[in-house]
Amino acid sequence: MTNQNPLLEKFANKDQSVPFDKINVGHFLPALEQAIEIAKKNIEAIKKNKLEPSFENTIVALETCSELVERVTGIYGNLESAHASEEHRALAKEIYPKYSAFSSDVTLDSELFQKVKLVHDKRSSLDLNKEQLKLLEKTFLGFTRNGALLDEAGKQKLREIDQELSVLAPQFSQNVLKATNSFEMLLTQKSDLEGLPEGAIEAAAHMAETKGHKGQWLFNLQIPSYLPFLTYAKSRTLREKIWRAYGSKSFNDQFDNQEIIKKTVNLRHQRAQLLGFKTHADFVLAERMAKDPNTVYDFMTKLLEPSKAAALKDFEEVRAFAKEIDKLTDIQPWDFAYYSEKLKEKKYAFNEEDLRPYFKLENVVEGVFEHARRLYGLTFKETKEIPTYHPEVKVYEVFDVVTSKYVGLFYTDFFPRETKRGGAWMTSFRDQGLLGDNIHRPHISIVCNFTKPTPTKPSLLSYDEVRTLFHEFGHALHGMLSDCTYRSLSGTSVYWDFVELPSQIMENWAGEKEGLDIFARHYQTNDPIPAELVEKIKKSEKFQAGWTSLRQLQFAMLDMAWHSQDPVKISDVDAFEVIATENTRVLPKIPGTNSSCSFSHIFAGGYSAGYYSYKWAEVLDADAFEYFKEEGLFNPKVANKFKEHVLSRGGTEHPMDLYKKFRGREPDPKALLRRDGLI
Repeated sequence: MTNQNPLLEKFANKDQSVPFDKINVGHFLPALEQAIEIAKKNIEAIKKNKLEPSFENTIVALETCSELVERVTGIYGNLESAHASEEHRALAKEIYPKYSAFSSDVTLDSELFQKVKLVHDKRSSLDLNKEQLKLLEKTFLGFTRNGALLDEAGKQKLREIDQELSVLAPQFSQNVLKATNSFEMLLTQKSDLEGLPEGAIEAAAHMAETKGHKGQWLFNLQIPSYLPFLTYAKSRTLREKIWRAYGSKSFNDQFDNQEIIKKTVNLRHQRAQLLGFKTHADFVLAERMAKDPNTVYDFMTKLLEPSKAAALKDFEEVRAFAKEIDKLTDIQPWDFAYYSEKLKEKKYAFNEEDLRPYFKLENVVEGVFEHARRLYGLTFKETKEIPTYHPEVKVYEVFDVVTSKYVGLFYTDFFPRETKRGGAWMTSFRDQGLLGDNIHRPHISIVCNFTKPTPTKPSLLSYDEVRTLFHEFGHALHGMLSDCTYRSLSGTSVYWDFVELPSQIMENWAGEKEGLDIFARHYQTNDPIPAELVEKIKKSEKFQAGWTSLRQLQFAMLDMAWHSQDPVKISDVDAFEVIATENTRVLPKIPGTNSSCSFSHIFAGGYSAGYYSYKWAEVLDADAFEYFKEEGLFNPKVANKFKEHVLSRGGTEHPMDLYKKFRGREPDPKALLRRDGLI
């Protein structure tokens, strides 16, 4: 039946992990087509069942009917982001529309919806537990929010919109990746490297050599290369060159995303209106803690005033400093990081590069594992038995320390490559919950773009990269510690403005001496990080907190501008962005650059009308971490409450109810402003 396609066979590896060594690009499309046929037969069986529709024969049957479809698209999508050839990426034009069409077939099936509605209508008499009720509600909303109540003409229109959108998002993402890969700055003069840290120079020399330019230095737009250059290179001309290249990705170049943006926002708006919502933001926020655009705008406005006031002070301080040391009077965006870092060195006798020797990647990884052991009783054991999709990927088996019970698999993929998109993210190859007839443990992965090792040095992370690892590991814990019955409610399947709480709270431990002492050791001497260096980190934590906050608010407001109004009259992407970001800009907008055209979070990554959730969750994490600080960073009672009420429950209850069970009250909105020193 499956023609020996490994994607459709029972996985024979340990814990049925993905057989990456047996899968090739040619397997995906045939596997998806066959998986859809199998799912359709399962759906027909649900429809033809003569028994009265029940929670088990309708809702649970729907939950499990398309497991193979989800498996194939999940593996394909993860590889498309993390390690994809041109041939693999090209398949997106077929894979995603087929999946979208199948999803539409399910949610627009009136016969199927009637069965779901019958169960939903009698829910109060069914004696269901909280999780079962939540699955029933989510299934019903899954139909109504995807067109089940539309007439036939409306359903057809929705199908067409969803088909188009399924192609636009991967196109956007691929354009950004191609634009990123297309820029290389090859330097031949050693004088051009003045100011750069030794590690950045060595990495650039190594990259140049791998591309046939021995004795030269190569810089590109991947963050481990781009950011040190912008922060430390003395050459203002070269800083400007690389900054402009980064700021103009997929804008007025051969990988231009402007038409994709206009099509995307118009289709999203049409879709929302078709479903009875005023805008795409109204549609999205109906299923968020924030509930509606007005709440989001009120939230952002409250943060904007103190953030902008602080950011203007930050800017003025950097501007005055640049004038003092270099007589620079016209500070530009490519100057800010450079002079900001110099100012921080002067104020705190502290250079970010001083920290790298203490952050050897392997030590930091062991550090997050030790945090997981102390907080949640987990242990991680590397295994070579399980295949991976790239030689750099490692796999760990995760166990409960006390009971020795198996928790799941954890994959790590840390370094940039041309087959991987930029950024950092957590994902899964199998979610925790019901699969077939059994409840399975999850297979979780984190994917990053960290500083690579060189011929003479191991991977030495920046402090920002350390925080990123803790952040993504927080998401991973949310996935790993899930203890739910149904996969569609487990792990990170929560309201989008709650999903960042487990990740952002983990970053806090990387800023505390008690947390840093666990893993921060010099890669050559093994000496622990000096107390005075930790103190400098603490003192500098609030350095330019206003600037950082304003930058996040700028992205959030740009996102809401694109999605909280009728975009039909938007003809110029750049002109629209200028107006949308006017209140959040301190430095002038530079012609030829544009943020929207590479804003993958909202145009290719699921954060549309949701970027505000980073700041929203910062309020939650600041308030939650105050609880840990009050009781002790590794206090077992507090950690167990966070595990029990937040990390393990997925989306089985409303997030505010879960938060109150953990904290004993609603979050204090001033916690974030206190932490950032803005009040």
